Amino acid sequence: MWKLVNGKLIQTTDTSRVKFRTNVSKSIIDQLNAMAVQYDTYPNYLLESGLRAVLTQGVIQFDKKSRPKDRIQYKTTYDKELLLEVKDFAKENKLSVNDVLEYSVHFIDFDSVKKRSYKHRIEKL
Repeated sequence: MWKLVNGKLIQTTDTSRVKFRTNVSKSIIDQLNAMAVQYDTYPNYLLESGLRAVLTQGVIQFDKKSRPKDRIQYKTTYDKELLLEVKDFAKENKLSVNDVLEYSVHFIDFDSVKKRSYKHRIEKL
């Protein structure tokens, strides 16, 4: 992200985002990567959209027996507040965060997903 300070552009790190590592189904990651190209966005922006929708619903229908067997390590960044809400939601529903992440893929709102250019936005101080 860029900040406009006294007429000068300064590149900064977006402090509202945090790194998070978990294990997610490889087939879901592949699906997210394909959708990200199609919608000019990043996979983590897609996941965030789905997670917001799941949190808004406040209910999750997840069968632990149907967990994918092809989980691999997945590292990316998320909105800090959203990730905290997801962790709490997962704990309340006796699930892991990766269960909620994988479930959220079905609820992505493609009309509200941030575009790739969002990462390079300019904020005025």
